Amino acid sequence: MQENVSIVTPSAGETPLRPQERNTAIPSAVYLLALSLFAMGSAEFLMGGILPMIAADLHITLPTAGTLISAFAVGALIGGPPFAILTLHWSKRNTLFASQVAFIAATVLSLLAQSYWPILAARFVMGLAYACFWAVAAASAVQLSPPDRRAKALSIVVSGLTTAMVLGGPAGTFISDSTGWRGGFWAVIAVTAVAAVAGLLALPNKAPGDAAAPDLNTELRAMKSPVLWVAYATTAATTAAYMGTFAYLGALMLEVSRLPDQWLPAVLTLFGVGAFIGLTIGGRTADRYPFATLVVGIAGLIVISAAMALLASHMVATIVLVFLLGVSGFLLNPPIWGRVYAIAPDAPMLAGATNTSAFQAGLTLAPLLAGLPISFGHGLPAVAWVGAAIGVASLGFAVLGSRWSRRAFQQQDGHCRQG
Repeated sequence: MQENVSIVTPSAGETPLRPQERNTAIPSAVYLLALSLFAMGSAEFLMGGILPMIAADLHITLPTAGTLISAFAVGALIGGPPFAILTLHWSKRNTLFASQVAFIAATVLSLLAQSYWPILAARFVMGLAYACFWAVAAASAVQLSPPDRRAKALSIVVSGLTTAMVLGGPAGTFISDSTGWRGGFWAVIAVTAVAAVAGLLALPNKAPGDAAAPDLNTELRAMKSPVLWVAYATTAATTAAYMGTFAYLGALMLEVSRLPDQWLPAVLTLFGVGAFIGLTIGGRTADRYPFATLVVGIAGLIVISAAMALLASHMVATIVLVFLLGVSGFLLNPPIWGRVYAIAPDAPMLAGATNTSAFQAGLTLAPLLAGLPISFGHGLPAVAWVGAAIGVASLGFAVLGSRWSRRAFQQQDGHCRQG
């Protein structure tokens, strides 16, 4: 029963492993998964910088061009769980490769099309393929890694998305500025193709010998756990808490903090540096101290967001807070992902796919929620107050999930003792 304690309850999950139980090796294939997620994720973050070019080329309005971003987001939001069920008995290596091929094909179609509607449809398919890849990649990283290094492996995979946000998107925008809006996407296709071939060669065709055979009924039963859905709510809320502020960061820094225009890329890069530091710390601590890492990250988000709202007019203070926002926001990723796989170890595909959708839901809702106070005339600093409020809600979800997990374990332990 002691093993179940370390899986289900946060407090027991923070008991350090004995030296003989530790295995620090992270398979190289995990890094290839991160590279693939970087390439495909860049297609999501690239669009924001080139919408005016697309609108001019297709002779559509800027808001209409913005729906191309929404089409990708909707595909990514709804695609994970259905494809997790559809591909449950497929080889993970082949599923990853097939999703990358589908992504490349849809991207090529979007670049060859000359009108709005075919591009909109292709962007939706790109989002579906991206969701399928992300869900299977997370489950693969968990199965390929030693039990005491799974949060670290997940942090490596998620770092691909972080790199796409802070490097891939801006780099693609730079390429598109020089070659036309399609140029950045051809670069995305090239990197995705290289990563797909490398993954096909490096990933094992079968799951490790100790991995249980996938079973749809088992996965569906695991999805009935209320604790799991609280974990999904935590994922969506924590993501929205920092991404809402990030969505308006440029406008906040330029209009309120009076940051010179030429400094903005450097400040956004500083957010990325903080994100990498947060991921690194979270990857190291979440395996041994999952709940503590989660609470520290959320508390950091609340305090930093509130401070940003109060000090937005002070440029130096806000720059420092941008860095700390990146640290706290991405410190959370390893524990929120690791918690889902700890709660539902028998449903790695469906549970992980649904968490992907929860993450995407937070990403999609963040700018909408953060923009509400602006629409009511409260000014740009109010977006950080929204982030703080969502952070408080996510802390409530985290505590609730911890209590329900502990209660579930106590009931399970009582049944075992009676048996």
